[in-house]
Amino acid sequence: MSERPALVAVAHGTRDGRDTPAVRALLRRVAALRPGLTVREAYLQFADPLAADSLAAAGDAVAVPLLLSPGYHVRADLPQAVAAAATASGRAPARIAAVLGPDPLLTEALVGRLGEAGWVPGDPVVLAAAGSSDPAAIATVRTAGRLLAEATGSPVTAAFAAAAEPSIVRAVADLRAAHPCRIAVASYLIAAGHFHDLAAAAGADLVAGPLADHPALARLVLARYDAALAARRAPGSEPV
Repeated sequence: MSERPALVAVAHGTRDGRDTPAVRALLRRVAALRPGLTVREAYLQFADPLAADSLAAAGDAVAVPLLLSPGYHVRADLPQAVAAAATASGRAPARIAAVLGPDPLLTEALVGRLGEAGWVPGDPVVLAAAGSSDPAAIATVRTAGRLLAEATGSPVTAAFAAAAEPSIVRAVADLRAAHPCRIAVASYLIAAGHFHDLAAAAGADLVAGPLADHPALARLVLARYDAALAARRAPGSEPV
């Protein structure tokens, strides 16, 4: 069996740095699930190591975006980082895996975090996402909301911290008006930060924590890595 390419997990990065501990905790769980696999962290901005540097150091690699929806970062920023790493290292460009959402494993993680926060079946849920001006990104969040509604049997409204409607505050208020019971917020975010702060302040009765190092999210990161390898594997070549 040939040596496996490294898994370089590429997060967005934040100015306040609260995402870094969550990313590292997630990647420790990923590495524990796949002994012998090289797992590296990377960021598109605001934090080190930057994606281009981490990918160049990794050599043969799969870049797995720690992003829940498609958008500009996936279409432009990540390919640019991959190209820069290839130029710097003299190696072939890294494979780029699909974004994490939507996926049943994300639904499993969301339900787990809701349960930890005290949610019970029947409590309506606002699925709180960062938001985007990209229609495809908004569509994937709405799909994630439908998956969550199917899994929980509860009313679920997808809402956004910025750049899209409804806002999280509006969604909480609308659900409260329609359902005279507790309202929960499910954080469709990997780490704490500004957007999770907005979700926590939206007036819900309970707010689930970010996905962070939930075991289902770690399994999903590996599933995206494996799928990217399978998509690029030449017919008749040795499995990685």
